[in-house]
Amino acid sequence: MPTHASPPGLLVLPFVALLAMIATGPLLYPHHWHRHYPRYALGLGALVVLYYLAVLGTGAPILHAVEEYVSFIALLAALFVASGSILIETDYAGTPRQNTAFLAIGALVANLIGTTGASMLLIRPYLRMNRGRVRPYHVVFFIFTVSNVGGALTPIGDPPLFLGFLRGVPFFWSLTHLWYIWLPTLLFILAVFYAIDRRNPAESVRERATVFGEDVEPGEYTELTPMHTQKHLVLKGWGGLAWLAVTVAAVFLDPTVFAWVPDLRARLHAPFGLREIVLLAVAFLAYRTARRDVLKANEFTFGPIAEVAWLFAGIFLTMQPALELIRAFAQANAGALNATTFYFGTGLLSSVLDNAPTYLAFLTAAMGKFGLDVNASADVAYFAAPHLGAPESWYYLQAISVAAVFWGAVTYIGNGPNFMVKAIADARGVETPSFVGYVVRYALPVLVPVYLLVWLLFFSGIVPLQPF
Repeated sequence: MPTHASPPGLLVLPFVALLAMIATGPLLYPHHWHRHYPRYALGLGALVVLYYLAVLGTGAPILHAVEEYVSFIALLAALFVASGSILIETDYAGTPRQNTAFLAIGALVANLIGTTGASMLLIRPYLRMNRGRVRPYHVVFFIFTVSNVGGALTPIGDPPLFLGFLRGVPFFWSLTHLWYIWLPTLLFILAVFYAIDRRNPAESVRERATVFGEDVEPGEYTELTPMHTQKHLVLKGWGGLAWLAVTVAAVFLDPTVFAWVPDLRARLHAPFGLREIVLLAVAFLAYRTARRDVLKANEFTFGPIAEVAWLFAGIFLTMQPALELIRAFAQANAGALNATTFYFGTGLLSSVLDNAPTYLAFLTAAMGKFGLDVNASADVAYFAAPHLGAPESWYYLQAISVAAVFWGAVTYIGNGPNFMVKAIADARGVETPSFVGYVVRYALPVLVPVYLLVWLLFFSGIVPLQPF
């Protein structure tokens, strides 16, 4: 519980202002925005910091924001560099069928290496497959499926589920309780994508491919007879794959997972732990050991990670008052909250705030309804099990988990990899929707109806469910 006074509602204005600038800057004043956005992000963040320190007399929320930011950017940097040192070459064309299959595979991979890892690894080959026919919707649906919805089946998949795992939710709980919501949601989104992609008459421009072990130039493979034509997938930069594996393993370097991991945050009073040190070391070493030809082929630069680092520094600082107010409201009104409010509350706020603390805020409120403590792993495990006297407890956790993962796709800032995918696509000259265009043209007409259907079938109470 916070030991300081709650921030006033007006302190949310810097966060709202930053969101408004992210939405309008690239459209209305692009030159000014691209030149000065770090100043705006840090300046608005500084206003919040000064208020907490000078008026509320506490730096605890700011320290918490810095800790979360360091963890966030360390993981993102490691995945960005490690995946950038891996080159996936293929002579598969970017057809509607191939693209849909690619996104489906990417969604599955997201559960093994996280939505961020899968996004960073697969966005470049996906764009290469569709060179010559790539459109804004290609990037958008990649974000929908690989960067968000796909990672709902394991704690590795998305940060809120990993946070639940650290608190005591069993590792396979999400697979057991979310798969029958995840599968139809993913299939429906993929079906919409397939229908849209079929209307794109352009053909992809094929790049250099490897046929029977020989390099061929684009177009050469078309001269082969059908019986000698094969589809190939070639991976270069195996060292990057090893660094990617180290990155995924490093996620578990947490004292709450393994008792032998030193708690450097407590010992050194620092905003980082062993995990963050390892991840930053991976980012450095992955770049130093990367094959230069692979980096060149991937058009690798540090521009996208720098843009995300600056913007999310401001976002993490300015959103702290909003998170505190949400947490206080959820705990004060826990008795009136039900599956519908948990689903829409977690979902709507996860679309504009960090979904991990939003998940935790509503989990705390849901467990409070049963007199359970979110900081006690035994209580969390008991809450997740479908055997309480009030059996809707697992149902609440299901609604919170689904909403936190799925609704992160509604805006570019709803989940870390969203903005990174956009930044990589922009850096490669691919047209992407603006912040407002993304929401209005794609999220509202595609995702929101799907998510309303998810609520109607699973959380409205109209269709009675039993735990699996």
